[in-house]
Amino acid sequence: MKATLNWKDGLEFDGQADSNHHVTIDGPPDLGGKNAGFRPMEMMLLSVGGCSAMDVMHILKKSRQDVTDCRIEVDGTRAETEPKVFTDIHVQFIITGRNLSEKHVARAVELSAEKYCSASIMLAKAVNMTHGYTIEETA
Repeated sequence: MKATLNWKDGLEFDGQADSNHHVTIDGPPDLGGKNAGFRPMEMMLLSVGGCSAMDVMHILKKSRQDVTDCRIEVDGTRAETEPKVFTDIHVQFIITGRNLSEKHVARAVELSAEKYCSASIMLAKAVNMTHGYTIEETA
């Protein structure tokens, strides 16, 4: 797996990886950026959320759960001093569907957190990672 970042201007970079998609990464104006893209630490939260989301949705689909929507909220707390690493990350799943089994949702979140999500498991070696879920019934 390989990723390449090409400098555009100031703190703005165009990122591209093996999947051939592009993403803009930039910094805030007070540091010389133009606020034209994601911050690197935001990308880390999105990576954890995306990795976990794909696992959970795949597992729920295999268990024949009727999911109509899925939202993932990832909250990260950073250290106050440099380097401002994440100290805590919480991944909260809001799963909406018809007659969803709490047992299946809980198991999907647990399997992602403990077995399948590479991003979450890797970060858990240095960060306090927690996961939760809320089930909402579709009318």
